[in-house]
Amino acid sequence: MSETLRHRRRRLPPFFALRALEAASRHRSYSRAADELAVTHGAVSHQIRRLEAELGAKLFQRRGNSMEPTLEALRLAADVNRALETLHDGVARFGAAPEREALVLSVEPVLARRWLAMRLPRLLAHPAGALLEIRVEERCADLGTDGVDAAIRFGAGEWSGLEARPLFPVSWFPVCSPAFAAIHRLRRPRDLLGVPLLHRTDHPWDAWLRGAGVADAPPPGPVFDDTLMMLEAAAQGLGVALAPTGMTHPELSTGRLVRALDVTSASDRSYFLVWRPQSRKLRRIEALAAWLAAEVGVAEAAAAA
Repeated sequence: MSETLRHRRRRLPPFFALRALEAASRHRSYSRAADELAVTHGAVSHQIRRLEAELGAKLFQRRGNSMEPTLEALRLAADVNRALETLHDGVARFGAAPEREALVLSVEPVLARRWLAMRLPRLLAHPAGALLEIRVEERCADLGTDGVDAAIRFGAGEWSGLEARPLFPVSWFPVCSPAFAAIHRLRRPRDLLGVPLLHRTDHPWDAWLRGAGVADAPPPGPVFDDTLMMLEAAAQGLGVALAPTGMTHPELSTGRLVRALDVTSASDRSYFLVWRPQSRKLRRIEALAAWLAAEVGVAEAAAAA
């Protein structure tokens, strides 16, 4: 490309002047062009004069109440119109792309299977569930590099660079099999120090025991990084496990598990929906957050009834 052509491409007339030309040519009127562009008649007239001076050609002739564009003006206006259509199409594609892409949600296994799964029919029938891709994974997904748009995380609500909206807190209570309960006849929290305990890596017994007024360290036992496997071990009579509220309904309703003690300890952590504040899919994430909040509200109302 020659230096002259590069120079000409760099020195386009002002964009608003070209828009004024296109609108005035279409309406045959500076006044109607001004109304469309939300400016004054004088502003359109000034832009046209500026464009005529820069191009070195007359662009309009007054005929009665109309401003008639010259042949050169009509040709340039047609070029500007095509360019505007291209710009509009590009902006529309950019804005619509997030709506055509999957919204990727990362969820930990126990919450996915015990809380979200039973609500899937309602979610997928709601606009918030459109083109939703749910990834069930134990690890904490990186929202910057893993192609994940939002995640439901359990923690204190402080994740650097992420927005975090609380969903619901979690409390913990001890569960075991009916046979285990019949054999050991647990009466108070201290009795747990004399039976096999099943440990969860991210929620140790120490915190629960302290909350229940027991300062002694819990006895060692099998350690699990999967809550559902730990609950299965408890159902098989291998010990007492700490169960999160709202996640043990199948086992409790069928009698595979029972409460070892009627003592519940609140956690200092909760479930949160997290996302990057600069996400291109922010509108859809907000819709998902609103749907989740509504579901939590329904569940809380049902529990209180």
